[in-house]
Amino acid sequence: MKTPQGSEEFIFQQKQIRDEDTECASTQYNEGVSLMEQGKLDEAIGAFNDAIENSGRMFEAYVNLGYIYFKKDDLERVVYVNQKAIQIEERYARGYANLGFAYLQMLKTEEAISALKKAIELNPEIIQAWSNLTNAYLQNDEIEKAIEAGEKMVKLAPEFALGRNNLATAYYNRGDYQKAIEHLDKAVTLGFDPHPEFAKALEPHR
Repeated sequence: MKTPQGSEEFIFQQKQIRDEDTECASTQYNEGVSLMEQGKLDEAIGAFNDAIENSGRMFEAYVNLGYIYFKKDDLERVVYVNQKAIQIEERYARGYANLGFAYLQMLKTEEAISALKKAIELNPEIIQAWSNLTNAYLQNDEIEKAIEAGEKMVKLAPEFALGRNNLATAYYNRGDYQKAIEHLDKAVTLGFDPHPEFAKALEPHR
């Protein structure tokens, strides 16, 4: 006759299983990171998915999958996995920033703005989110908001060359050519290679 299992014994066993799963998930996650760094993206996808199966909290694995799918030019999946990440950890700013970037590439401008604003609300120091928000406002023909976001960005990261270029574009769209030249020239001194047509358009205003 089998002895009934006591509640304390059951709880202990369940905790052991959970701990083993968590440890297994961490190992698989670390393997995924290693494979990703080696450029073995398909193998990394498998490792990250295994980690997700073994842990309900692997939002970092979803974010890394987003990076891989972006490299594979699969923006729909980039959106999907970053949505999964923020469902698990709703205050994960990087997930919202990645989501906003993907929406921006897909020309889903309103969705991009919403996600990027949320990322900045959670972590105002994500410079790339400010840069993408500047571009999203430009994409939406909201020039003043683009300039406002761009100015906050360069205040936080004055040496961010791409950000300077984006702010120059915003000022150009407002017709403030001297400001556009100022920020573009700063971007160039920081090593940025501007689009030839943009540089050419500013030449008559120098």
